[in-house]
Amino acid sequence: MFVIYNENTRFPIKIWLEDEKQLEESCLEQAYHLSQLPFLHQWVCLMPDTHTGKGMPIGGVIAAKDVIIPNAVGVDIGCGMDFIPTNVYMEDVRQIQTGNGTLIQAIVGNIMRTIPLNMERYKTQQESRVLDQAKQELEKYEKDKELLPLIEDGYFQVGSLGGGNHFIELQEDEEGYLCIMIHSGSRHLGKAVCDYFHNQARELNRLWHSAVKDEYHLSFLPVASPEGQQYIHWMNLSMDYAFENRARMLDKTCAIVKELIEKHTDQKVEFGEEINCHHNYASLENHYDANVWVHRKGATRVRQGELAVIPGAMGSYSYVVEGKGCRESFCTSSHGAGRSYSRKGAMQAFTTEKVMVDLKEQGVILGKRKKNDVAEECRFAYKDIEQVMEQQSDMVTPVRKLKTVGVVKG
Repeated sequence: MFVIYNENTRFPIKIWLEDEKQLEESCLEQAYHLSQLPFLHQWVCLMPDTHTGKGMPIGGVIAAKDVIIPNAVGVDIGCGMDFIPTNVYMEDVRQIQTGNGTLIQAIVGNIMRTIPLNMERYKTQQESRVLDQAKQELEKYEKDKELLPLIEDGYFQVGSLGGGNHFIELQEDEEGYLCIMIHSGSRHLGKAVCDYFHNQARELNRLWHSAVKDEYHLSFLPVASPEGQQYIHWMNLSMDYAFENRARMLDKTCAIVKELIEKHTDQKVEFGEEINCHHNYASLENHYDANVWVHRKGATRVRQGELAVIPGAMGSYSYVVEGKGCRESFCTSSHGAGRSYSRKGAMQAFTTEKVMVDLKEQGVILGKRKKNDVAEECRFAYKDIEQVMEQQSDMVTPVRKLKTVGVVKG
């Protein structure tokens, strides 16, 4: 970790990398913008997977006094990870054949037929405890009439994966056990909420002649203001919806795994402890003797002893970790490996054939309807997860290392 504190900063910037050479110029520029915010507490943090985002870098963490910044949470509010281990040895199921290919291929195929991917949605309303509760508490949300249709619309998306870097993976841990990992968020709900309140913040900041420049894309809302309170209501709803969305997909995936393995083997499938955690959100926490709003955008909370999930890239390694409660990072770690190529850059640098050959050589089963954009999410487009883990050794202790066996992508 190194620190930048100079004439361009109002607050220090702490970066969990070796030096500035490992940082995109545009990412550093965004960090400078953050460091000039007058309401920050202590410093800006950049995790080892950091890269340029909208307004605030992905892998960025700030603590703010009495304000909240929609773009410092991001457009996929509540995006995060869900993980569960099984008692099944991969070697016991890897070579088993079914009427639909190997057992892993059959599981991947059933997941794709059961869970809507990318822009797909369910044809009928799904059950949602979170949305039912929102309708019972509609007075919290009805001031924002533009957003209200999202609640009804959400019933058709809960339990769906989305696209981009979201995935459902079958993985093998170092002891040979089959595990399941899911990366997804709040679907359309979170993006609509972010955009709506960012526009409100922009207008209010203009009226207040705010010192925060509009081109920084960091317009803020005082948490005590009506607009700030409304954003917090909608942000919390998006977080709860994202949590439920992942849990619903995990339930469906576990049911498929259990049904097919027990059908084709004499193995009785059991599941271990589930870990469901966010990495795009803001929460009121106490750090350095102050109650502050910690914004984590592509960053994972890891308090002392807290378990969390840090995925690598498709076909790479992922980790379950235990937090060390690092005060300097506001008890935070990376949320993954972090991009080293933009999606467009990855498409230009790596061919579909190269990616597909790489996955085949590693024995990874890919479930994806259209493969012409597969290079966007290939492992070559991401930083080395091992280097990322080494750079955050003061934040987390790895407790489980996992290798991709099968992956479903939007």
